[in-house]
Amino acid sequence: MPDFHVPVMLEEVLSFLQPRSGQRFIDCTVGGGGHALEIVKLILPDGKLVGIDRDEEALRAAADYLEPYSGNVILEKGNFADLEAIADRLGMRAADGVLLDLGVSSRQLESAERGFSFRYDAPLDMRMDTAQAVTARELINSLSERRLAELIWKFGEERWAKRIAKFIADRRARRPIQTTFELAETILAAIPAGARTETIHPATRTFQAFRIAVNRELESLQAGLDAAVRLLAPGGRVCVLSYHSLEDRMVKQAFAKHAGRCVCPPALPVCACGAEKRIKVLTRRPVVPSEEEVRANPRARSAKLRAAEKL
Repeated sequence: MPDFHVPVMLEEVLSFLQPRSGQRFIDCTVGGGGHALEIVKLILPDGKLVGIDRDEEALRAAADYLEPYSGNVILEKGNFADLEAIADRLGMRAADGVLLDLGVSSRQLESAERGFSFRYDAPLDMRMDTAQAVTARELINSLSERRLAELIWKFGEERWAKRIAKFIADRRARRPIQTTFELAETILAAIPAGARTETIHPATRTFQAFRIAVNRELESLQAGLDAAVRLLAPGGRVCVLSYHSLEDRMVKQAFAKHAGRCVCPPALPVCACGAEKRIKVLTRRPVVPSEEEVRANPRARSAKLRAAEKL
């Protein structure tokens, strides 16, 4: 198994996607190829899978892992926002299935130099695509205190967002914040001892917020969800694995909109969300991993799976 991550809820994903011989699939976050490998085995001998990832290291790992099935696999660099353009270029409209696994891989988290984790002292990077210009360090040291607070609250749902933003602004006024440890120390100082819990590190939500902002994850996800529905053939299925409430809420709302239910704020006099019945939602509630899987793979504990079928 590649060390990017153990594929989460693999059996459930395959159950919803139902890959069969000759079908065409798009794995929008191919990572090390864990889900992709099992899909490819089921679409042999002449099925096709397009694997997309914005991380070049992940694409190299997937190429090695999927090499025995290279004739059935096409790997492309990109993210959710590129999904439709990639599919059009490769002739992959009317796909039989689309998978979006939104988690950060174990390899990314464990690579100290990538700056995703407060467990390692490293430069504040957090870019999934290392070719992009903006890093977490630029955001942390350039945004106003108000914008920092808004970002930490919006993307991290952190109740201490304003206080954390103030501590960041005060510290960087003396010297720019350069490393993950410096940021984690600043967050720890901002959150009162009585407000901390043993179940989650005080820096978790703020690090999540900066990672989402650096990689524009939610904007890309919205574009990818809409594109996935457009690309599916009738009867084709989309399956999404999310790992925090912001992602899951966005997936739920996108599925509701494409199932024909208006998701506009109640105060709007007319529908502006473009709700139209294009899919049937297959998961009334999100599917969660079994206790056995969580014991074997603790990083699966927050995962939620939603699936839908194109009408």
